Amino acid sequence: MRGSRQQQITEIAIWVAGILVVGGAVGYGVHHLGKTAWFNADLWFSAVVVIAMAAAVFYYIRRIKRDPETIYVRRIPGVDAIEEAVGRSTEMGRPVLYVTGVEETQNIQTVASLLILGHVAEMIAEYDTDIKVANAYPLTMVLAEEIVRQGYANVGRSDAHRPENVMFITPEQFAFAAGVNGLILRERPATNIFLGRFFAESLMLAETGYVTRAIQIGGTAEITQLPFFVAACDYAILGEELYAVSAYLSREPQLLAQLKSTDLIKGLVIILIVAGALSATFSSLFGGFDLAAWLVP
Repeated sequence: MRGSRQQQITEIAIWVAGILVVGGAVGYGVHHLGKTAWFNADLWFSAVVVIAMAAAVFYYIRRIKRDPETIYVRRIPGVDAIEEAVGRSTEMGRPVLYVTGVEETQNIQTVASLLILGHVAEMIAEYDTDIKVANAYPLTMVLAEEIVRQGYANVGRSDAHRPENVMFITPEQFAFAAGVNGLILRERPATNIFLGRFFAESLMLAETGYVTRAIQIGGTAEITQLPFFVAACDYAILGEELYAVSAYLSREPQLLAQLKSTDLIKGLVIILIVAGALSATFSSLFGGFDLAAWLVP
């Protein structure tokens, strides 16, 4: 076990060193190219970041396919609670309410919510439970209906899918909140899942769900709305965890590779920030060398 961990650390160190060497070579070469160069010398660091990201994705895809058990992904309690919440709805004979947020489909948080909906739909089909999906836009409703239909089909229960359970409410913010609140009070779902982009309506929805004693799971990348989900929901999916849920649930190599590659790039960026701060603070010790100006002229 220790040997395999040391081997993983060695592989990562080799890849990082290779990326740094390639980046340094590209930076040196680009800075010495003439005016007729094929590349914009001022953007050499962006090229290095793109190359590093591509190399990291390629490396992690190969590694995950070769030995998926060695990839560690931190547990997310809010995601682990989804199956428990669906099981509770089944026992109580009450539906699950899923809200995809108040933004259109081009918003990345809505895309993340729809991806998660597919996994939730499969789980609900297996448990033979009803699901109600509330959408703020017609196109979101169309995509959500197809995703739920596919989720039921994936577990061989296409006949149990009910298209009328995927609803379009309204794109008006507080009218949408009123519509969903009415749905909660009428249908009394045992589980409420709020995933996507939310604004002032987040607390209104979560408070209504709390009154009905439903298990609530809320998640958004809007920093200003996270405190309301934390206060009123049983489980909260915080910030960028929303984007990691699909990879966390599916364990697909491509999604996991993107997740791990992003973490690696973030680590390198943190190192560069610290190095840049030190070089700016103690520039006299480095002969006036400015790391930030060298990376991004």
